Amino acid sequence: MLGGGPAGLFFSLLLRKKRPDAEVHVYERNAPDDTFGWGVVFSDETLGNLADADEETLRAIRANFAYWDAIDLFHQQDGAMHHRRSGGHGFCGIGRKKLLLLLQQRARELGVQLHFSQEVSDLEALRDSDLLVAADGVNSKTRKTYEAHFQPHIDMGSSRFIWLGTKKPHEAFTFIFRQNAHGTFQVHAYQFDDSTSTFIVETDADTFARTGLDENDEAGAVAYCEKLFADDLDGHGLLANRSRWIRFPTVRNRRWVYENVALLGDAAHTAHFSVGSGTKMAMEDAIALAEGCADGDIAAGLLRYEEEREPIVARIQRAASQSQQWFEEAPRHLQHEPDRVMFSLLSRTRRVTHGNLALREQAYVDGANAFFSGREAAATEVGARASGAANDDDALPPAFQPLELAGMKLANRVVVSPMCQYRADEGLVGDWHMVHLGSRAMGGAGLIFTEMTAVSEDARITPGCAGMYSDAHGGAWKRITDFVHAESSARVCLQLGHAGRKGACKLPFEADYDVPLDSSARWPLLAPSALPWSEEFDAPKAMDEADMERVTADFVTAAKRAAGAGFDMVEVHAAHGYLLSSFLSPLSNRRTDAYGGALEGRARFPLHVVRAVRDAWTGPLSVRISAVDWAPDGLELDDSVALARLLKDAGVDLVDVSSGQTSTESKPVYGRAYQTPFAERIRNEVGIRTMAVGNILDVDRANTILLAGRADLVALARAHLANPYLTRHAAAAAGVRLPWPAPYRAAASVEAKLFEPT
Repeated sequence: MLGGGPAGLFFSLLLRKKRPDAEVHVYERNAPDDTFGWGVVFSDETLGNLADADEETLRAIRANFAYWDAIDLFHQQDGAMHHRRSGGHGFCGIGRKKLLLLLQQRARELGVQLHFSQEVSDLEALRDSDLLVAADGVNSKTRKTYEAHFQPHIDMGSSRFIWLGTKKPHEAFTFIFRQNAHGTFQVHAYQFDDSTSTFIVETDADTFARTGLDENDEAGAVAYCEKLFADDLDGHGLLANRSRWIRFPTVRNRRWVYENVALLGDAAHTAHFSVGSGTKMAMEDAIALAEGCADGDIAAGLLRYEEEREPIVARIQRAASQSQQWFEEAPRHLQHEPDRVMFSLLSRTRRVTHGNLALREQAYVDGANAFFSGREAAATEVGARASGAANDDDALPPAFQPLELAGMKLANRVVVSPMCQYRADEGLVGDWHMVHLGSRAMGGAGLIFTEMTAVSEDARITPGCAGMYSDAHGGAWKRITDFVHAESSARVCLQLGHAGRKGACKLPFEADYDVPLDSSARWPLLAPSALPWSEEFDAPKAMDEADMERVTADFVTAAKRAAGAGFDMVEVHAAHGYLLSSFLSPLSNRRTDAYGGALEGRARFPLHVVRAVRDAWTGPLSVRISAVDWAPDGLELDDSVALARLLKDAGVDLVDVSSGQTSTESKPVYGRAYQTPFAERIRNEVGIRTMAVGNILDVDRANTILLAGRADLVALARAHLANPYLTRHAAAAAGVRLPWPAPYRAAASVEAKLFEPT
């Protein structure tokens, strides 16, 4: 065993417990009582895992825990310090040195042989053992030695942080944000014994550069931080322990096992300290590895260890990465009111939601809802009663708060996302679309989007796509909008688009997506450049200005028909690699004229279309964009922030923020609400309303996104396919009674029983 930290010690004692016949040696380069850092944090869940693995170890360390269940935020804004608290979180801390000594004692009791102050220079000399476990830390010598096999990848964070301590007690996990002439600083503080707290100070790279501090000047760092946080320290000083300003390294390895060598803890992976998971992950690694090797089949045990732990750790690392990004971009979040900053902080990993927090402390969530209600009431003429909800509480959950968008009043903020049905006949929508959209309108959503509707016959993706290029199409759509308006409070948005080089495809029910029609059935395709979508597709025509004017006229005519068809809103589809999107992306736009090159040129034609639709359509106007291409040399979020400013100037009221599907080389990083950070940044930097979409599965996530200020509307797609009444059911569970259509009013009493709030 290389490394005598928590991971190495815990694995060693667990292995001896399971295999008393095994000879277990631990080699540690430092002395027994050497340690870096101050305290470590465990959650209630982790304590349960430790108890299952070794009750004796848990009992020994439990007696030394400092417990807390609250999170405190201290936020300096406009010269004042604001305090917010959320309870019910269930954490405990222990000094790292104390934890190591307790684990050492337990390891000796079980017969583990500990060798301290011993540097292992020849790893191969230890390879003749049955198993060599490397828990030799973030700078693992083992990982470096066998780098070709483990294939490590290390991402360095952009912020600088320094790990300090203080004798000031903290009764809660405490976050402090302060500004001075150099910039913004934040503190992560928590108590880990009767008299000592960890006190991590973090700041962005530009702020650190302005301080003039040397990254290795420990005394200078302590003096600087003591002065900056004097009011927060209440006369206590700061303590150092070989502390210096560093960047956080996120360690990942393609493989964790090489023959009889296994990486453990920080040698295999790290997670940003803001989620407090480093020691947790390391000790849970130890549990899994010891369990895998308990029966003596080392090879099989190592395989099980890697297969079991890698996906679990990957999920934690994704959450930690989101948390790290939140803190690295703290100045952007701190522009909001303290209540919103607090909720955004709590939900930063996307694992903690509005509903989770309500289970922990309902009073906190009630207050957050009330904040949202008051804030939104000041920004809209629509009051809470406009939702039609039979509810006396003004502090409705955010998803059920109304919204006014360019004069259109929405009963709530849940949106049925555009979802292609491929059931139109020569562009004409029919009964399927009536049932599809009508049922979801009666299901309670505030806004219903049509699928992408072609502005011309050759703008379709497939022969089954809906159209708005004839008066008959307008009449068919009016039948649906009339029903929705008569039988629900929902509003309906017509999404207009042109498939561009992704057109002339087979129905996905007949083949896979993006499979071109047989050659005899295809129609000519258009694009900014003559680049086919893939090898199977025909090369599109590189559009000239006459083509552009024709397409623009098609969008305008369709928008005018939308008014006659009774639509409340229009959206221009400029995402997912379709025509307008293909102009925006440098991966598909290789033009050298005024419509190519830099973003300003690539956006020229899409903006021309948007302005023309704006002139023809008087209601709310949205544009859907792919915020990033998820591909090398593609569109990045900075580009889309700039694009959103141009859209705002063009009179757009809402940016519908999606991503990807612009290139066959796209490699999205999926996860919970994975596109929401794009909507958040556009919303808060540009000052335009946004809609979040993408792997959002329930109204709880919608509440979380809205309250944190990440978007103004939340669109759910597949969740609405699975349950057309999703919004109504979520409202009932929250104690909000949405009105039923007259023939269904008898359902109200049943609904009240089925979805009685817990």
